[in-house]
Amino acid sequence: MFGNNYDRDNSYGNKGNSAPINVGEEHEVKIEDVGRDGDGIARIEGFVIFVTGAKVGDEVKIKINSTRRNFAFAEIVED
Repeated sequence: MFGNNYDRDNSYGNKGNSAPINVGEEHEVKIEDVGRDGDGIARIEGFVIFVTGAKVGDEVKIKINSTRRNFAFAEIVED
């Protein structure tokens, strides 16, 4: 029913994910911009990641919560 490696919330499954990141991974990023809802925006290999609670200029460690075709959501990880 849900072909093309999508699950019900339209995120990629582990197979066939062309995003340079995967759910559960942690990355060090710099917040480059702010989205319309106030989330920080970082990029990994050009791939957009919305980071809750981050501000422009922050350098943070994030954990990927979910991915979509063209972007992902992440949260800041405390060291």
